[in-house]
Amino acid sequence: MTLEKILYALATVLCYALMCGAIAWQYRNRQRAAQRRVQALLPATPGVPAWWVAYASQTGQAEELALQTAQALHTAGVPVRLAPLSQIRLEDLQQADRLLCVASTYGEGDPPDSAVPFARQVMATAGASLSHLHVGLLALGDRTYANFCGFGRALDQWLLSQGAQALFERIEVDKSDPQALLRWRQHLGHLAGTSDLPDWEAPALEPWRLRTRLHLNPGSAGEPVHHLELVPEAGAALPDWQAGDLVQIEVPGAPGEPRDYSIASVPQDGAVHLLVRQARRADGSAGVASGWLAQDARVGDTVRMRVRAHGGFRIADNAQRALILIGNGTGLAGLRGHIRARVAAGQGQAPLWLLFGERHARCDAHYREEIDAWQREGRLERVDWVFSRDQAERRYVQHALAESAAQVKDWVARGAAIYVCGSLEGMAGEVNDTLQSILGEEALQQLAAEGRYRRDVY
Repeated sequence: MTLEKILYALATVLCYALMCGAIAWQYRNRQRAAQRRVQALLPATPGVPAWWVAYASQTGQAEELALQTAQALHTAGVPVRLAPLSQIRLEDLQQADRLLCVASTYGEGDPPDSAVPFARQVMATAGASLSHLHVGLLALGDRTYANFCGFGRALDQWLLSQGAQALFERIEVDKSDPQALLRWRQHLGHLAGTSDLPDWEAPALEPWRLRTRLHLNPGSAGEPVHHLELVPEAGAALPDWQAGDLVQIEVPGAPGEPRDYSIASVPQDGAVHLLVRQARRADGSAGVASGWLAQDARVGDTVRMRVRAHGGFRIADNAQRALILIGNGTGLAGLRGHIRARVAAGQGQAPLWLLFGERHARCDAHYREEIDAWQREGRLERVDWVFSRDQAERRYVQHALAESAAQVKDWVARGAAIYVCGSLEGMAGEVNDTLQSILGEEALQQLAAEGRYRRDVY
């Protein structure tokens, strides 16, 4: 090797090391900032009892509302301790005086993944005396599900059954109902002795432009799937977001009910990428949101939307870990975001394993060329394509997962994190059951508690 080639190789290694160092530095800074934000809420005077503000969050909305609640109380002079419900023990409740809890519901009445240990351990405790505890609960839900606010209601009923006293009647929120959230803020103001709590409405919806729409699955037996690219209106800066985050889009004819979509890109791509399947109602008509995005809106039209953090599906402490990425259908969007984040970070990252399911290889292999290229370049160590209808017997992602049980155990034993994105009906539940059979229920719960098992399902 010539001296020139040696120097070039050394320079390449140095540049890569500097880039990795910069990414790690930025991540540590974000972690320190988050820690300072929580520490700032703690009591300044020793011995002054703090109010607990707890949250059980699946997509990040409950966590965001809990943080805003804690910050508002702190501004009003109330000492606060903010924590996910998973970190609160029965002993904490027995020693606390006031608890404000923001609890979302996952699926048909289940607790969010991070709150499962609390539900199965703490809420399974009978006869715990909580008669000294005063509680207020904000339950987040969606009335399109039969068991509306199921976990929030169950948590509230358990607290009251153990003798806790309600500060006010449980507030239930259908999606992001502003009137329900206003009642929550009014109760907080009354409890804090002030009518001047800071405003913490959601960020305004901003105008974006639909730059690109590509039909990815012509000829598919399923509904059309489209790749969309959106950019801010002329002159507006591209907002910052992380892999795993969402956008909320306002649909004409449905004001006040923005729809969530997983982001399939990173800021380095210069645009928000979405993967949208056109949904059909029972009568055959197109879904309100997906029908507009995939069919009615024209390229160049304005789309009002905002980026929303999804803490439960971000990389967080898994930045240096191997990732097992599992999904189906348009769930590939959230997984693609994480892959593109690793690609943007450069070579030398921990390995990635993608397991993705759809109907037919011929027309439903979304982003096939891109994924094949990443595998050839070594950015994806392993890819399992699973097409359910390309053989007589239906085969799904969970079947491929079960067939690779030994490899799943090995990756997890070596520190891998698992990310699941896709449909709640069928895939997510079946994958969860398969992971339990491979790793054991307790081990899977521990992974979730450590943030190494994360799901974005709908």
